[in-house]
Amino acid sequence: MDLEALLRRAIVLADLARAGGDHPFGALLADRNGRIVLEARNTVGTTRDVTGHAETNLVSAATRRFSSAELADLTLVTSCEPCAMCSGAVYWSTIGAVVYGLSEKGLLALTGDHPENPTLDLPCRTVLGAGRRSIRVTGPLLEDEAAASHAGFWHP
Repeated sequence: MDLEALLRRAIVLADLARAGGDHPFGALLADRNGRIVLEARNTVGTTRDVTGHAETNLVSAATRRFSSAELADLTLVTSCEPCAMCSGAVYWSTIGAVVYGLSEKGLLALTGDHPENPTLDLPCRTVLGAGRRSIRVTGPLLEDEAAASHAGFWHP
């Protein structure tokens, strides 16, 4: 599986979310061969739903489409490290692995105290590691590329 190519696609999805009036986050679901089976973008701005993160939108669609056994063999690839809410959704979905670009600490450095993104300093490995099910986590990867989606967004 070409993780960097998949991550770059998630970054494109983040750019599309931003271009559409939403926060710059994107996510996708890939099978063990690296084939993308589902994509999602952040919709917080356009839907006025604070739970409309790219990962929660993806998990919601994925759990309606795939069985728990199928989800366990899939990898969620996201432009930024999943927040605590998104990590919880990943855990409950039974998705087997997470790959992310920009770390939560890197995102916090970009957003600062912006009211639309009160970033939690709670790594996804901590949230996912607290469960009884093992979820593989890879990241951060391509942080500079993932950070570029946020340039000028939080503090124009």
